[in-house]
Amino acid sequence: MSTEPDLTDLSATVRARGGELRAGGTDTGARQRSGVSTGPFTDLDAAADLHGTRPLPGGGLRIGALTTLAALAADPQVRAGWPALAASAGTAATPQIRAAGTLGGNLLQRNRCWYYRNPHVSCLQKGGAGCPAREGDHHFGVVSGGGPCITPHPSTLATALLTYDAEAEIHGESPRGVADLYGDGDRLHHADHLLPPDRILTAVRLPAPLPGERAAYHRATGRAHAEWPLVEATARLALDGATVTHAAVAAGGVARVPLRLPEVEAALIGREATAEALAAAAATVLDRCRPLPQTGYKTTLFRDTVLEVLEQAAGTAAAGPAH
Repeated sequence: MSTEPDLTDLSATVRARGGELRAGGTDTGARQRSGVSTGPFTDLDAAADLHGTRPLPGGGLRIGALTTLAALAADPQVRAGWPALAASAGTAATPQIRAAGTLGGNLLQRNRCWYYRNPHVSCLQKGGAGCPAREGDHHFGVVSGGGPCITPHPSTLATALLTYDAEAEIHGESPRGVADLYGDGDRLHHADHLLPPDRILTAVRLPAPLPGERAAYHRATGRAHAEWPLVEATARLALDGATVTHAAVAAGGVARVPLRLPEVEAALIGREATAEALAAAAATVLDRCRPLPQTGYKTTLFRDTVLEVLEQAAGTAAAGPAH
């Protein structure tokens, strides 16, 4: 007789006793050790349907929410069809974290603000009245948007998934776009996503790749390894000769939520992917920048990181997708 937990029962457990659902535990464990989160924690790991990948009709792919970052980065199907997702999974955090951290955990993790992570400091994210980062140290904060909380969402995988038009599969609900997990950021006063505590993210659904598409992912960091990105970006392009026929570009580390960048996409589609065109497209992000006193440096870093992924994606037609 199977001992696998029923997801409906797990949701009911969280509703009844409060606390949090726990995936790989890399973030919940860190918050528990610091005293920011006290649980109780309801574990998801035994639910088999949340692990691994399986093909979808039409050439898409379903990825279980408990698939680890390491498995995602190494999966041949993901590397071949959705290379920027594999690349982003393979560069996140450290090998130890990638071995335990999960797709769902990465999408639904809490922010890295040191005021939020300090159990002795009150802030909006913990039900407080204000954001101490505004008047304090916020040099890792947002450069675009100005919601009540000024800490960027830390999900690297969300940035890549936005460019692939991925859908989030929620137990008992219809699939929704990954962007719908976050909204525009204005509602994220006391959380880093919009999913209620008792709702279970079961998988992400990727549509089939476009013929001949190529993609790239790049992160700008303060050091080479084990560092959270200051800015990160993903670009996914399809070209007919030198002309861009499809563009999907997204960035992380710059706003309260991972951002799709329609202004960059509009500046590319129908134009030849020349160095001048790529630079002009990347420069369109400057119009959305409203830096805080300590985040002005992110303005040019935002533009340059977007330009880097555009150049990588546009310049790899012969060699295949950029990693």
